Amino acid sequence: MDKTLLLEQMISALEETHQGAVEAALRAYNTATNDENVAENQYDTLALEASYLAHGQAQRVAECEADILAFKKLNITDDAEKKVVTLGCLIQLIDEDDDNKYIFFAPSAGGLKIRFDDKDIIVVTPTSPLGEALIGRELHDDVDVHIGNQIINYEIALIS
Repeated sequence: MDKTLLLEQMISALEETHQGAVEAALRAYNTATNDENVAENQYDTLALEASYLAHGQAQRVAECEADILAFKKLNITDDAEKKVVTLGCLIQLIDEDDDNKYIFFAPSAGGLKIRFDDKDIIVVTPTSPLGEALIGRELHDDVDVHIGNQIINYEIALIS
């Protein structure tokens, strides 16, 4: 699997998310600064609420920009299989039911899901329960992931 193409597709998905966040921030800003939203009395909080929303949307835009930058800085190598899970790795996990799960280990944008080479690939960060369980692990290690009251066991079948 060509990780360079995978990374490009992930960056493209992050850029789409960023564009949506920019548009939402602009709409929120326009609402907050619209003359029709000027408070008519001390209990009219529409403009204040709109300004909070605009601020939150602006923060989301900044987070998207940071995600894109982090992915562009990732050092990935497509040479051969790796021995240890580190940032930029593509990992194949097999659970107890012999189901495959493909993980891209990244510094941010956890939960992003990409369809690539007929496989669903999910971005996992080191701060997630699965990421904490995987970091530093080696090929063919068994990994127990604690999610709520449940323990899920995986075998690391591939690290690239």
